[in-house]
Amino acid sequence: MRQVSLREFRTRGVKALEKVPPGETILLAGQQGPAYFLVPAHGDLTAQSRDLMLANARAAMREQWRMIAESGLPEITHEEIDAEIAAVRAERDARQKGQRSPKRRIA
Repeated sequence: MRQVSLREFRTRGVKALEKVPPGETILLAGQQGPAYFLVPAHGDLTAQSRDLMLANARAAMREQWRMIAESGLPEITHEEIDAEIAAVRAERDARQKGQRSPKRRIA
């Protein structure tokens, strides 16, 4: 993988990429961030797009897990998450039907 500075890419554009072999991924990075990957696309673009979105989602989840661990908050179980989702859905459904919403139990 080759790295090209954001400044060079902004000023030289595509010319900044001339030394990069075809098909190689390029990292565009600034001094203090942000960083971007230029990934060549070949073949089934839909599958590649899906894979990229999945990788981004996983990276975002890892970052959230890290932040939660640093915060010292207690871990929540899948059952507690499912119960909270069910309560929110029940509240939404009741609101849509014009009924009084049930009390939510927050764990």
